[in-house]
Amino acid sequence: MATFVLVPGAGGDTWFWHRLVAELERRGHTAVPVQLPTRDETAGLAAYADAVVAAVGDYAPVVLVAQSMGGLTAPLVCDRVDVALLVLLNAMVPTPGETGGDWWEVTGQSEAQAEHFRQLGLDGDADDAVTYFHDLPADVTAALMRQPLVQTMRPFRDPWPLPAWPDVPTRVITGRDDRLFPADFQARISRERLGLEPDLIPGGHLAALSRPVELADRLEDYVRSV
Repeated sequence: MATFVLVPGAGGDTWFWHRLVAELERRGHTAVPVQLPTRDETAGLAAYADAVVAAVGDYAPVVLVAQSMGGLTAPLVCDRVDVALLVLLNAMVPTPGETGGDWWEVTGQSEAQAEHFRQLGLDGDADDAVTYFHDLPADVTAALMRQPLVQTMRPFRDPWPLPAWPDVPTRVITGRDDRLFPADFQARISRERLGLEPDLIPGGHLAALSRPVELADRLEDYVRSV
């Protein structure tokens, strides 16, 4: 059985992972969701990495799973804890010296999203329900809307501090129906920055909430291959 340490995206709340945690634990694994200091206006990437290390504690080795903005943080702990595998889920992939704030323009995310919306026949000014919640069960969406998610911009101002991607096995999972980071956009970034082909699963940007079973299946496949 494996220990999965789950690093969330913007908002940094453990609640995001609750459906995947239940699914992994049902299969006999240990699942550790990380709470990030997203309300702290002074907390940058170093503080976020410290929060991940604290959550790992004495677990070893671990599979780090990073969603969205979590892609900025998870690689920073790979030389501080015993990481068997790093998994990026609909995640930002930074390059050395690039800030999280710059990433959006450098990668062409807005153009990729706009083109994806055009292909789907959606309004480019669509709200969060259309962008993020389109594939969530109604009860999960209702519960999500009650979560007090807050994200300061502080960590987006830090240049990514590593000289290169960490030397740990890395896998990339892309939600086939992601409307924030469309699948073809994620594939391009993964190839350009990591030299990796992503694996597609059903679901949008919040796949851990919409497709926990399929996501757990994929994670177990990875663990068996390490």
